[in-house]
Amino acid sequence: MVLIMASGCGDPEKERRSPETGFIGVNHPVQESWTVKLAFTESGKQRGIIQAGHSSEYRTKAGSEHHLDHGIRLTLFDTNGHSKTIITARTALIHDNQDIEAEGNVIITSGGTTVIRTEYIKRTAKDKMIRSNRFVTITRPDETIRGEGFESDQALKKYRIFRGSGEAFTKQ
Repeated sequence: MVLIMASGCGDPEKERRSPETGFIGVNHPVQESWTVKLAFTESGKQRGIIQAGHSSEYRTKAGSEHHLDHGIRLTLFDTNGHSKTIITARTALIHDNQDIEAEGNVIITSGGTTVIRTEYIKRTAKDKMIRSNRFVTITRPDETIRGEGFESDQALKKYRIFRGSGEAFTKQ
């Protein structure tokens, strides 16, 4: 009896190949991850952390996008590295320029006293502003303001609300 064995292995030094990605379709992710935690830095200092249960990376004409879902939590830090603003949402989209869009039951808190609720926000990395063009409710201990859209610095210290209405309570 003669036994012939063959192996499919080749010389790795001679047969280096790049990964085969030709089968990836237009609307299919090139990479997926679960239980994701990404840090945003600026000049070597941590400026934010975003966490999600799932992330999918898609190629676009401009570069790539990261689509996040399953429990989004974005924590933004001040210049001293202290946590100042927390944003939670159902889904988020991170662009190459670090602009972040969040959608679905978006809740923004800062300092434990200011709470903003809306269905969509966009945080732009260039000017570090948070904006929305949707219905928004801003609640502070002494006031509730509602409107159609707003913009704010990411620490929620200065904000503008558009087409607003609301209630304020004064001590007598």
